[in-house]
Amino acid sequence: MEDELKAVVSLLVQNRWPFRLHATYNEPITRFLNVLEEINREIPFNDLRWLFDHAETISPHNIERVKALDGGIAIQDRMAFQGEHFLARYGKQMTEQSPPITRMVEAGLPVGAGTDATRVASYNPWVALFWLITGKTVGGTSLYPQSNCLSRGEALKLYTIGSAWFSGEQDQKGSIEVGKLADLAVLSADYFSVPDEEIKGLDSVLTIVGGKVVYGNGEFKHLDPPPLPISPDWAPVKVFDGYYRSNSHSSMHTQACIDTSLNYQHTHR
Repeated sequence: MEDELKAVVSLLVQNRWPFRLHATYNEPITRFLNVLEEINREIPFNDLRWLFDHAETISPHNIERVKALDGGIAIQDRMAFQGEHFLARYGKQMTEQSPPITRMVEAGLPVGAGTDATRVASYNPWVALFWLITGKTVGGTSLYPQSNCLSRGEALKLYTIGSAWFSGEQDQKGSIEVGKLADLAVLSADYFSVPDEEIKGLDSVLTIVGGKVVYGNGEFKHLDPPPLPISPDWAPVKVFDGYYRSNSHSSMHTQACIDTSLNYQHTHR
């Protein structure tokens, strides 16, 4: 494996092509890093953008090795769906740091959040944010101590400006600043104030991309453009609608979030 990996990654580095490696366990991450460090000695990475996906069991030492090579780590909420199985197989101690989210952030390397949808997990970002904040699975099992959970602001940052680094678009998106894209979503409730359990049921009631409304619901339903055809035609969403939605959100929550979001939109312009 090492010889083949070295040949491929050397070509990428020579051409300054960004790359990503998928690795869940620390053992293959160690082998990958051995090769990457060898390549870096021969062909310096020099801030080339590269990353590991997943890295659920990466060790503190390997986190530092990734940082030394100017790499990043993209984490996904697979543990929100598979946490009980992981806990039964590997035990509580290992589960509590799988992945070591706060250690990655504190190390200062780029960290982005996602879902790994759609075969491994739901594409719903709010389930991922719920998991990052509470350390719980969708079934309610607590996986992590508070020390490995993020605040709502920290979790949202990984999903926005944190993830923008991985596509090299941190100067265009990921935060509300003059000169950046003004795409936005108005939510069904206030992400920063709803009870933890309601985070995974949040939904957009108004989505604007490129200055155009691409989705509207509730009081914004009249702005909703005709839906795009579902592809493939056998997709479950054709029968079961979209992802999980909670019916507990009040119109007061919606209005509070609308006011805040629209103020952001105005400020951004």
